[in-house]
Amino acid sequence: MTEKVDIATLAKLARLEISPEEMAKLEREIPPILSFIEVIQKASGDAPKGDPELRNVMRDDDRPDESGIYTEDLLADAPEKKDNKIVVKQVISRKK
Repeated sequence: MTEKVDIATLAKLARLEISPEEMAKLEREIPPILSFIEVIQKASGDAPKGDPELRNVMRDDDRPDESGIYTEDLLADAPEKKDNKIVVKQVISRKK
């Protein structure tokens, strides 16, 4: 990458305040990072598309368990249960 990165403009667009020391440091550090990203993008463009080896490796579920046969065992290990369900702490608020 040969073009100079305008850190001051990027900082302004991102609404960041950058000290002169940080500006100098970023002017040194960002171009190599962008060059590395460019190399990765070029390399990923060479990856074969539609490779038959890249497929779903999950097995067919040819022997599914009968629904509910382990419910009692699972509930027995639960610290708290109600109406055949495991009670857990609420982590998402329903308030809008």
